[in-house]
Amino acid sequence: MGSVVLSVDAELAWGFHDLPEPPRQRIRNARWGWQRLLELLEDYDVPATWGVVGHLLLESCDGRHADHPAAADGWFEREPGGSFEDDDRWYGLDLVAAVRNGRPSHEIGCHTFSHVVFDQSTDRAVVDAELERCVSVADRHGLSLESFVFPRNVVGHRDALAEYDFDCYRGIGPPRWYDHSRFYRPGKLASFVAGRTPPPLVVPEIDEHGLVNVPASLCLFSFEGTARSVVEPFVGDPVLRKAKLGIDAAASSDGICHFWLHPNDITSTRDVRRLRRIFTYLEAKRDETPLQVETMAGVARRVSPDEATRPAETVADESVPVPRPSSHSASGR
Repeated sequence: MGSVVLSVDAELAWGFHDLPEPPRQRIRNARWGWQRLLELLEDYDVPATWGVVGHLLLESCDGRHADHPAAADGWFEREPGGSFEDDDRWYGLDLVAAVRNGRPSHEIGCHTFSHVVFDQSTDRAVVDAELERCVSVADRHGLSLESFVFPRNVVGHRDALAEYDFDCYRGIGPPRWYDHSRFYRPGKLASFVAGRTPPPLVVPEIDEHGLVNVPASLCLFSFEGTARSVVEPFVGDPVLRKAKLGIDAAASSDGICHFWLHPNDITSTRDVRRLRRIFTYLEAKRDETPLQVETMAGVARRVSPDEATRPAETVADESVPVPRPSSHSASGR
């Protein structure tokens, strides 16, 4: 039995506060995109893992975070402080409540406290502060965090996740041409547009820290901007085609097709239309086949040491290159 997993990087303005030129349209539309995504998931009965930035669970904040070790380096200098009423781009209790109370039953996971990238240069004290604050604020709201989504898909400090009792994380899937390249390469661009191959199906692995790695297969907003506008009128939506191939592959195998996206990727009705078409196709396949839709925590719970594929050897965390996102970057934010 194959399955589809959908994970969501839920961050509002926190996903961009360290960038020299934050994408203002995406920040303005972040709440709208969050609400549209939640509506679509309800319409098509698709449970998702929402990796939520922990600061969104605060009612108010002084904006300084003097006791956070990253504050000394100016990490919070763009945060205005205050409360939801002052600036709802930095607070999201209402949105998280909508996820928590929504149908179907979604999972609320962790996306760090303030979107710190967990690369090798990040001090362990900062990592601990991020995780401790997430676990603490989640506990105050009666939430138990099982899954972790790394900001900008930089996988690091996995030992800390284990110490804070996380069960699983979204790992890096097989390399894709559009993840970390500044330029389109014609041959691979043509292959992507033509949709000749499905995105990779993944198999969960238990790493050396006892965490279940649920790698990504496809970002649902990985072909955007000018390229999408030029290509789509002539050959259709390449991401839609890729997503359908991934769903087909999962429906006919035992692998997992792990889609992911940000709510702030959804900035227009065209974006909503893409997701509606993907979910319509997924709904049809679920009706025709034993295909399941799981959360990341659901995958972790069903994977035992005897069933998981363990890595051949223990390797150190490796940070992938972090490109500077444009207004519609395909890399994590």
